[in-house]
Amino acid sequence: MKIALSIPCFIEEFYPEVADSAIKLMRKLGIEFEIPKGQTCCGQPLANSGYEHKAIGAYHHYVKTFGDYEQTLMISGSCSYHIKEHYDVIEQTGKVIRLRKNIRDLTEYIMSVYIGKLPKVHFPHKVALHTGCHSLRGMRFGVSSELGIPTKSFLTSLVEHIEDIEIITLDRPDECCGFGGTFSVYYDEISVRMGSDKLDDAVSKGVEVLVSNDMSCLMHLDGIIKKRNLPLKVRHIMQVLNGDKL
Repeated sequence: MKIALSIPCFIEEFYPEVADSAIKLMRKLGIEFEIPKGQTCCGQPLANSGYEHKAIGAYHHYVKTFGDYEQTLMISGSCSYHIKEHYDVIEQTGKVIRLRKNIRDLTEYIMSVYIGKLPKVHFPHKVALHTGCHSLRGMRFGVSSELGIPTKSFLTSLVEHIEDIEIITLDRPDECCGFGGTFSVYYDEISVRMGSDKLDDAVSKGVEVLVSNDMSCLMHLDGIIKKRNLPLKVRHIMQVLNGDKL
């Protein structure tokens, strides 16, 4: 199978170490893949701001870059969801249809295909898991609390095998972190309050590390952590699964 790895623009610019961990883990698992040159933003920030018509060029460029691959793996549930659900506004060519059908969040792909082959790693820390809203409610990577049944995140299955990890359940584990892309710019006070509520919950329970499959959520939370000087760290799930030290 011809597989491409898609690296979100914010990871490339601000958290290249996350991409590095993902690449190392994929190689450990024996996944053969390519990283296409010329890849850029998927267009989600413009669309979320109400300017989707100005994102069309980014949409077409993304399709041109990844449309020939049988599987595209994105290091972001949010970006994956946007491509799958919002690229319906452009002409549905064979490449567009194939891309929308075959794009997957890398974390979900590893859970579905390689969970029994993950390397043994040691992570002796108290961890709270955060599944981004697009992943949880859009891509259905778990069960959200508003359904009225016990909540569940696929991230739990991925970290259960890790040695000495302690999973701490927050009071509202699937509540939005408040980022929402440009929502955090236009409604910054609400956004920060939502993030602070989640962080206060984590601190009260002695959590040391917040782990998520969406670095955009962690970017928002990490900004609040540093502003308030809270005793917390953030890590992408790829960093934990690859065995990176804290």
